[in-house]
Amino acid sequence: MVSELLEESGVDREKLRLARRQILEGVILMCRWQLERMEEATAAEPAPKKPRRGRRIVVE
Repeated sequence: MVSELLEESGVDREKLRLARRQILEGVILMCRWQLERMEEATAAEPAPKKPRRGRRIVVE
């Protein structure tokens, strides 16, 4: 039944294979883009500052 439906709509195995490939390549591209954004965000963060020590003031 499904194969008949696909055949009537003009979708064959080759078109499905091509669509699946394009979807997977799109997901891979999106994942790479997200990883690049994460790497840029960690590189842009400033290094944690060392805790400042208080100054010693002489009181008379």
